[in-house]
Amino acid sequence: MRTLHLLFGGVPLLCVSILAAPPEGPPPAVPDVPKVIRLTRDGSFKQHLHWSPDGKRLLCTRIHQGKMGLWTVNAVSGELKALLPQTTPHFDGHWSPDEKKLVFVWDTLQGTDGKLQINTVNADGTDLKVLVPHKAFEESPRWSPDGKRIAWVSTRDGNQEIYSVDLSGKDVRRLTNEIAFDNNPSWSPDGKQLVFASSRSGNFEIHTMNADGSNVRRLTSHPALDCWPAWSPDGKQIAFTSNRDSNYEIYVMNADGSNVRNLTRHPKQDNFAAWSPDGKRIAFVSNRDGGHDIYITEVK
Repeated sequence: MRTLHLLFGGVPLLCVSILAAPPEGPPPAVPDVPKVIRLTRDGSFKQHLHWSPDGKRLLCTRIHQGKMGLWTVNAVSGELKALLPQTTPHFDGHWSPDEKKLVFVWDTLQGTDGKLQINTVNADGTDLKVLVPHKAFEESPRWSPDGKRIAWVSTRDGNQEIYSVDLSGKDVRRLTNEIAFDNNPSWSPDGKQLVFASSRSGNFEIHTMNADGSNVRRLTSHPALDCWPAWSPDGKQIAFTSNRDSNYEIYVMNADGSNVRNLTRHPKQDNFAAWSPDGKRIAFVSNRDGGHDIYITEVK
């Protein structure tokens, strides 16, 4: 006979005496953890990943020698290359569907604050242009699959809302209108919907809406934080970050919110999921080896 102590949050609830018995049958199966490959090894701070349409590179925000900028990463070797001179902070880049241009956040510093605006640039770093001038915090630009519009987040109307604009910068459309925060937009592959994070339910959950802002649907319902969603290339799945298992992990679910599963299952922090163009792999940033590096895992 042995005594079983039942705990809740580390506090004993009750003690139960039970007879020890040999286990019957095989032990319960442990889910397979997909193979993870470490791509970078410099350890510098990184975030905001986006896989190039041809699958050969990743785009990331990197802090190097105290300066924040956009860097490309070879998807095989992990070689890092700065995209632009790091004279002005710039971050959170996104490739156009034809891979000829990028859209990103440009931060003109004023003391300890910054004037955030949305810029575009050719993929080789030339022809830098302003797309959305600074009105407030202009963040998280994402190119539509047809290449005709940019979705982004702005606080110009008092709190974080999602907007879209055409490539002339003139046709601005407000897509969300909530007292809560709406952020982290990602287009569906067919361009008909956006997935995003919102605090309208009291904490951040994953939602979808039509590209015009209509038909908002809540996909997750959990007391933890769910954020940074990314639609899979085939439109069938959505990856996101959540701390519902005590630390930040990459999760994958069906596009209707069903079949939520923890993809990374690691005690360290995993964040910023980015799908490969073929939908077979996800890149993410993790501190599992001490720094902040990029890793790639299979999606099963």
